[in-house]
Amino acid sequence: MANEVTVFRLVDVALHNKSKGEDKSIWTVIHDKVYDITKFLDEHPGGEEILIENAGLDATENFEDVGHSSDAREMLEEYYIGDVHEEDKTGSKEIGTKSWGSGPANIEEESSWSSWLVPMAFALIASMMYRYLFVKEEE
Repeated sequence: MANEVTVFRLVDVALHNKSKGEDKSIWTVIHDKVYDITKFLDEHPGGEEILIENAGLDATENFEDVGHSSDAREMLEEYYIGDVHEEDKTGSKEIGTKSWGSGPANIEEESSWSSWLVPMAFALIASMMYRYLFVKEEE
């Protein structure tokens, strides 16, 4: 069967965290899929250090936090070597690229008046307290 997927336990993935020497091997897990990214170390735009830090680990959260492009997500397919064992899966789903323009209403726009009103009130009160405490009245 050519379509049979290789399944890896996380303990097996964890063994592939060597960045130097003849047995150099860097594997990582993203969305319950295992990737051998050893050949990608030199090409990674963010540097090899971040890949080495996540070697042998589930790097899903770090991968998503960076907001990788759709091209980066497509490149992952080239390094795919199998799936995580059913018992080790986290159940994370790929959410796709981040869309910076969509999402909940912009809170900043809704409360823009309060963003300057509160500091102005504070400054007024502080000014009145200063005058009361430190400025001597001339008679």
